[in-house]
Amino acid sequence: MRARLQFAFLAIVVAAFAAGAAWAGDDASPPADQSPPAQEQKAVAPAAPKEPAPPPSVTIIEAADAHGVLGRDVRSTTGEDMGRIVDVIVDRAGQVRAAVIDFGGFLGVGSRKIVVDWNALHFGQIANKGESITLELTKDQVKAAPENKEDAPIVVLGASGTLLPFTP
Repeated sequence: MRARLQFAFLAIVVAAFAAGAAWAGDDASPPADQSPPAQEQKAVAPAAPKEPAPPPSVTIIEAADAHGVLGRDVRSTTGEDMGRIVDVIVDRAGQVRAAVIDFGGFLGVGSRKIVVDWNALHFGQIANKGESITLELTKDQVKAAPENKEDAPIVVLGASGTLLPFTP
């Protein structure tokens, strides 16, 4: 019996020693919360100098040939007040598709935002801010158009035969 106890004790000691060695691990890497000594850290090579960016292209447009459209008054072909342009809508390819017109109301009260096809607008002689943009629609057509609402599908009102479907 004594021999069995000595053998059991020896087996427990060997098992404990083996478990301790396995737990401590035999790798030489430092613990995760410590960084390796300075001589073991590798230096990062400096990045190669970048090529200078090419100069941008430059286009010169005469002041009499181009003007902004935001805030411009819009009139029908018969001279009726149709509102003013408050936004421009472009598709994913960057092509101008439509203009948002703030239509109706007085001093912003009771007005509605209507989206019209860009091709229904004619810019003609807009050499100064006082000149308006012409819309190929009647006031009744614009009144009947649905209002453009945030986060809702955009309904674009187009002049007869000019609205092209959006194909992403």
